[in-house]
Amino acid sequence: MKKKFLATLLSTIMAASLLTGCGGASGSSGSSDSASSGGDGVQEITWMFWDDLDATQDLISLGYKDTIERFNKDYEGKYHVTPITTNLEEYYDKLNALVAAGETPDVFIVSPGPQLTDYVSPGIAAPLDDYLAQDGWKDTFTSDAVFTQQTYDGKIYAVPLNTAAACCFYNTEMFEDAGVEVPTNWDEMLTACDKLQKAGYTPITISAGTAWCLSMVAGYLCEEEGVDLAKLADGSASWEDGKLESAANKLLELSKYFQPTAAGDTNDVATANFYNEEAAILIQGSWAIGQINGENPDFESKCGVFQFPGCERLIAKSDSLCMSSSTKSPEACAAFMKYFTDDTAQKYTAEVGGKIPVTKVEYDASKAPAQLAYVMDIFENAKGTFGFYNESMPTTETGSHFDDTMVSVFLGDMTPAEAATDMEEFYNANCR
Repeated sequence: MKKKFLATLLSTIMAASLLTGCGGASGSSGSSDSASSGGDGVQEITWMFWDDLDATQDLISLGYKDTIERFNKDYEGKYHVTPITTNLEEYYDKLNALVAAGETPDVFIVSPGPQLTDYVSPGIAAPLDDYLAQDGWKDTFTSDAVFTQQTYDGKIYAVPLNTAAACCFYNTEMFEDAGVEVPTNWDEMLTACDKLQKAGYTPITISAGTAWCLSMVAGYLCEEEGVDLAKLADGSASWEDGKLESAANKLLELSKYFQPTAAGDTNDVATANFYNEEAAILIQGSWAIGQINGENPDFESKCGVFQFPGCERLIAKSDSLCMSSSTKSPEACAAFMKYFTDDTAQKYTAEVGGKIPVTKVEYDASKAPAQLAYVMDIFENAKGTFGFYNESMPTTETGSHFDDTMVSVFLGDMTPAEAATDMEEFYNANCR
């Protein structure tokens, strides 16, 4: 049986702790274990994020940068936060390396699901209920339901920052020029792509170089085929029942309309293909609104949004903040985390970033990106939501395996039938 990620991470942490106790390793400045009072008694903390705040044009990321600057200014002489940044593809590897070295950032961003579980189960993330109860902080959120994916055994371990959904963005001018209507089912999607291609446009831009982007599409196709992840996890359903095979065949059918460089393109490159008007459709989360409008503000007027055709439910998620259980400055961390959900930050989330706020804040819809209104309409008309497939499986290792399997199908290294067998064997060995 293959080792679970969680067990591997935990054993690595234990080994690192032993080395530290024997003087065989040393921490670096800026970690939670070394977070301390700076000059004049200032409590220094760190925050880890998956974007370069000094190089990015992503409007959500720039909003986080503003949050840091506001916090440092307001708490000057008392608290100070320093960001640790990387890119999305390397984020968890680098975060886990810091955890294993005993240098867990005081506050760090994480996705709900197995990835959050990886930090809750070993005790890396701290429970936040006491802090949420202070000064009515929890009451500012829209409802207790926003904490569902962040709650374990009745305790909350992460604070959601916003809500986003996976949608299809499209170039309205290209659609009009090609005589294409917004598709509402699978056959119409293929017809639309065929018309766009015959009109000289690349129908879809997507990243298979960033595996979760491709698996997001596969997740929608699995949903259409009736795949039940809960039953697969407990063994009452099989990956070899034909549903995954059918979804994978649909993925191959759709892939005929991807850009030629999809296999190697990263998420950022694939998204740039869209806002640079090199492709007609981008299948991506609504967090891309901030990136699209930040990189090409003039494109907003021709950027439409529609629900993935044929699906009654939406893939939805919320990025969240955790506090390290080993931080020496928990009050500073809690104060910092509150800044991400205060009225200023949440108004920015909607009015500039184009994401759905998680608090009861009132914002000016007329100032918000046009795409946000489209996404809100999709949310209102959807029959429900479900999570990213790679974040809805028993472990992060399982989710990564699904991602890689879908990429293998796309590349032709594995047939849809072989993919179904592979997933069934993986579940039998690791999840049941």
